[in-house]
Amino acid sequence: MKKYRHITAVAALGVTASLALAGCATGSSDDSAGGSAEEEKGTITLGFLPSWTDGLSMAYLLQDQLEKLGYTVEFEELTEAGPLYTGLAQGDVDMYPSAWPEVTHASYMEKYGDDLEDLGAYYENAVLTLAVPSYTDIDSIDQLKGKGDMFDGTIVGIEPGAGLTKQTQEVAMPAYGLDGEYTLQTSSTAAMLTVLGEAIDKKEDVVVTLWKPFWANSSYDIKTLEDPEGAMGTPETLNFVGHKGFAEEFPEAAELVEQIKLDDAQYGSLEDLVVNEFGDGKEAEAVDAWLEENGDQFDWVVSE
Repeated sequence: MKKYRHITAVAALGVTASLALAGCATGSSDDSAGGSAEEEKGTITLGFLPSWTDGLSMAYLLQDQLEKLGYTVEFEELTEAGPLYTGLAQGDVDMYPSAWPEVTHASYMEKYGDDLEDLGAYYENAVLTLAVPSYTDIDSIDQLKGKGDMFDGTIVGIEPGAGLTKQTQEVAMPAYGLDGEYTLQTSSTAAMLTVLGEAIDKKEDVVVTLWKPFWANSSYDIKTLEDPEGAMGTPETLNFVGHKGFAEEFPEAAELVEQIKLDDAQYGSLEDLVVNEFGDGKEAEAVDAWLEENGDQFDWVVSE
């Protein structure tokens, strides 16, 4: 049976220009057989939004794998996508482990693309959605029109800087004639889920912005609204995106992430373990459990 280990990395808050990205070896112990310990290959800073649990889950998985390759991994936790992409473009953040480059974050890719490096997709068919409780008597976004009173004229959204927010507000709402009748209420992913959960507990109608893959789709009693106009955007991939020159600076890391591919079941079990089964502070244990159960399915897994 494979054995896996995890080394806790330092978590940093906020993008700063002073992040040290030039890797140097930290203290290492002598090999019992007389050889040197595993060579340090540098420090890689992973930037992500903790409330966007696809990035959170992949960050902890990559931390485990990259550290086994000999890299030091640090976390840069932010609350908005804009500063994250700015940090990537400036080189203050080395990699975003779950970018949505084709639709959701297309505006950021257009703005910063010359300073970014696409390191490959790990998941296919990611989509943006609007959802309601399963008991709500509508099944399609076009059925929201004229029924604003059912939802207090509100679509409950997430962070104002999210690509999902922009797509909903600037494309989907005009496409379905919802402007004026509905207001997109932005705050945070956590706040949106709180409103959704409370509405379901009270059997009230609510419409929220969501996406797939996301654990909430299976944990809450909800249904995705059909999108006959395709206004929430076409399916896209979830990608590893680094600053320009990442592959040259960290070749083994780039080779690793290029190989990572997850299907719905594999990704869903990872996110569920990290977010729900183990939870805050036990993400490393969640990754260990996931690798123990799923590691033998992949050629790319770094084990020891």
